[in-house]
Amino acid sequence: MQSPITLEALHILDAIDRRGSFAAAANELNRAPSSLSYQIQKLEQDLDIMIFDRSGHKANFTEAGKLILERGRTILSATEKLVHDATVLANGWELDITLAFDGLIPINNFFPLVDALGNVSKTRIRLQEEILAGCWESLASDRADLLVCPRIDTLPQDVKAETLGKISTVWVAATSHYIHKRSGEFDEEARQKYRVIAIADTARDQPAMSVNILQKQPRLTVTNLNAKCQALVDGLGIGTLPECVAQPYIEAGSLQVIEGAQRTELDIIMAWRRNKIGEAKSWCIQYLKKHWKMK
Repeated sequence: MQSPITLEALHILDAIDRRGSFAAAANELNRAPSSLSYQIQKLEQDLDIMIFDRSGHKANFTEAGKLILERGRTILSATEKLVHDATVLANGWELDITLAFDGLIPINNFFPLVDALGNVSKTRIRLQEEILAGCWESLASDRADLLVCPRIDTLPQDVKAETLGKISTVWVAATSHYIHKRSGEFDEEARQKYRVIAIADTARDQPAMSVNILQKQPRLTVTNLNAKCQALVDGLGIGTLPECVAQPYIEAGSLQVIEGAQRTELDIIMAWRRNKIGEAKSWCIQYLKKHWKMK
């Protein structure tokens, strides 16, 4: 007898749990929310089990639903490994590869790699933005095959890394922001008086990290670098940006470097797990070693 639980249904349940709602899951899966609702309701009917408790304002997993979700993720993981291993065994080139990158690195830095890979392989590539601890979690949990991000003090034992270059970050605020009228040093005591614009850590299970944020400092958290730039331009606070990102705004007169603030240089590395290497990943590693240049 064929089971009504399909891999597609398991992917939907996984996305709903990770994203927190049917609408957000539908957006990730590029589906209509009504399509997801219909598929889940049909699955509940076929199984004669309530997967979601809809008695409140928000649908929550029932205990039976949590069990299906948990066991289903094990099935999804095993299926992905099966496909990966079979593909590598067949021709050495992975069917898919995910390159994760820290959100402070503009995505267009990776477009030349995507174009060049398409000339040598049919491997499908996914560019996945992660933030702070989410970068390393994506590598550890196999959400990503290759990672490009700032170096951390201690690398995981099973990870190999290569330095690609450096990135300079600067403290900026809108040209009209009152921070530019202050006097005195731009130290921690001065900084904590102003709202800081931060990008949310994308870690799901690991403790979130924060950089350049003081404990008692007001903050606005946004989801990506573009949103951070817009919040800064609109005068909502202060924050750091890669100099290459900040420069066009500075030249346009919408942002200004905060007087007395120190530039910070970060080492940008690419990292991958030593025991998981295929032709596509190996090709990407060699390409980035040879061609990396921050835009």
